[in-house]
Amino acid sequence: MKITRVLTAGLIVLAATACGSSAGGGDSATLRVGVIGSGVGNKLTRAVGFLDERGELLPELKAAGIGKIQVATFQNGPDLNQALAGGSLDIGMYGDTPAIIGRGQGLPTRLVSLNSVRLDAAIVAKKDGGPASLKDLEGKRIGVQTGSYIHRYLLGALQQAGVKPKQIIHMYTPAIIAALEKNSIDAGGLVSADQAAEEKKGYRSIDVASRDHPDLLGTSATVVTEKYLAGHKDIVKVWQRAETKAAAVAKANWPAYTAFVARTGGYAPDISVKTTLKEQLPDAPFTPEGLKLLNGTKAFLVEQKLVRKDFTLDSWFAPQAGARQG
Repeated sequence: MKITRVLTAGLIVLAATACGSSAGGGDSATLRVGVIGSGVGNKLTRAVGFLDERGELLPELKAAGIGKIQVATFQNGPDLNQALAGGSLDIGMYGDTPAIIGRGQGLPTRLVSLNSVRLDAAIVAKKDGGPASLKDLEGKRIGVQTGSYIHRYLLGALQQAGVKPKQIIHMYTPAIIAALEKNSIDAGGLVSADQAAEEKKGYRSIDVASRDHPDLLGTSATVVTEKYLAGHKDIVKVWQRAETKAAAVAKANWPAYTAFVARTGGYAPDISVKTTLKEQLPDAPFTPEGLKLLNGTKAFLVEQKLVRKDFTLDSWFAPQAGARQG
């Protein structure tokens, strides 16, 4: 299914994007990191955030000359891409889809790791007379955060079902939930935690990536700007070691980790426990499963012409990043 190039406009801007209090590019001891979040702002998320909260992240980063971390939180990947393009971030941690699209549009990043795998998403239908299957989305209105891995899953699922909706509308998650409640859209694409929260209210998931389209599960990428990398050669190995340690610490302290995810994501504890899975935290920067998902995502985005210029994954890997495929 060919779609309008809704993602191409506005993803890359040349002006600097303000995101939190800037430390300035000249402060080599401060690492500026962008993350995706909706709960607690300007706080590291996922396993590295848990490691940071325990006071164990900065000691790991000292080997790269880092004495401080400055965090900026964004609602979605295209917004984070803008900050990377504007020079206000050194590292970004976000979904594979916006990371790939950004690179394909010339964003000067290099891939450090896939910090999460098997990220799940679902298509949730409105309550009153809502669609019961993907086929019922023919000619319907669907809300989703365009440019996100949720969007990539939605497009892939619709393509596999041979379904053409009337309209795919760019919405952030709160707007999707409000629109479902008002019946102003027929369905919305949500991450698994938001899906579980909506199901508690009586909404139905008509398609779930992990259940119905495991080939469309997402990954989360860590990228570094080429400018920062040029002056900080050690950042790749140091950051990879920190992420690997973070995953091990999270798995060894799982109840505390799921509680952390609930706090930083703004979810109820039972939702976090249900949707945060140990297998989503890889034991290495790149795993065969993660690379397979990443390759599949890039191939799909190229096919849909959402990547302006194709590139090999090998050319995207940061120097010293480890084993490569693609």
